[in-house]
Amino acid sequence: MRIAITADPFIPVPPLNYGGIERIIHFLVEGLVQNGHEVILVAHKDSKCDSELLAYSSDRNGLMAQFKNAQTISKLKKWNPDVIHSFSRLAYLLPFLQSNIPKIMSYQREPTLSQIKKAVYLSKGNSLSFTGCSNYISDQIIPYATTQTIYNGIDLSLYKFEKEISDDAPLIFLGRIESIKGTHEAIKAAQVTNRKLIIAGNIAPQHRNYFDKQIKPHISNQIEYVGEVNDVQKNKLLGSCAALLMPIGWNEPFGIVMAEALACGTPVIGYPRGAVSEVIKHGKNGFLSTSFTDLCIAIGKIKEISRGEVRATAEKNFSSKKIVDDYIAYYLHCLSNNKATK
Repeated sequence: MRIAITADPFIPVPPLNYGGIERIIHFLVEGLVQNGHEVILVAHKDSKCDSELLAYSSDRNGLMAQFKNAQTISKLKKWNPDVIHSFSRLAYLLPFLQSNIPKIMSYQREPTLSQIKKAVYLSKGNSLSFTGCSNYISDQIIPYATTQTIYNGIDLSLYKFEKEISDDAPLIFLGRIESIKGTHEAIKAAQVTNRKLIIAGNIAPQHRNYFDKQIKPHISNQIEYVGEVNDVQKNKLLGSCAALLMPIGWNEPFGIVMAEALACGTPVIGYPRGAVSEVIKHGKNGFLSTSFTDLCIAIGKIKEISRGEVRATAEKNFSSKKIVDDYIAYYLHCLSNNKATK
């Protein structure tokens, strides 16, 4: 197949640090090429993949930038793809909505249903379909459009399985430092259970006040903040910790960091919001806690979880190979379905 994949214009593929979706796009492109498909990637100009690159002219926000980036994507008409797969904005597909080319929009965040309904109305036949990174996301789209869940995943080779860890291994919180991610809850849980906690993640300017008031005052010998981490650092940190804490205050669309932890053999303890209950199987690769008290109780049960079983769930459900195979199967399904309606 000739497959065009579009990313958001802001972060190169693959990213250096923050950029979970860009990592997924990277292993998808690489996997498709290895499977013999022709791929063109529309992405940030600094992207580096084993495929042809069509670079965006702008990596900024704003209506003018969006217009220019839509123009860039419209150049795919000359490339004549069999499938267009978007991880970027649904609006960027506008030049192709009336085309018979199968188009797939993958949602990694909360979908805007009004836009989906408009796009489906404008599209021709069954040429537009969707994927969600979890059932939580897909279930919102299914009433309005053809949708399938294809989970996010990781390149397992980047994460070393650690079968044994020290008895005093710390807990870890890894993610954006903001209130809805529950960094403050992780700190409180570590303090209540008398466990060490490592906090790793980026701080966006709009969340600096949250960090300064609710996180920074607690940094000590027990609570350590190490900043933003790259893949090598992330692998080392996750593999050396007793559990990843996910005390989120929002509905997580997927949570790639959970798959990364599982790949290291590190169980996850979190609140069952959004897709967390789809990734974490209670008592097998972590614990689902319905309250802060339950979260603290679960921390005391970490040793009941087999780190080997934890790694096995990552291999079975979230490997890059499985995700690439799932997308290839969906491309073929969309092509077949589209031909059947012509």
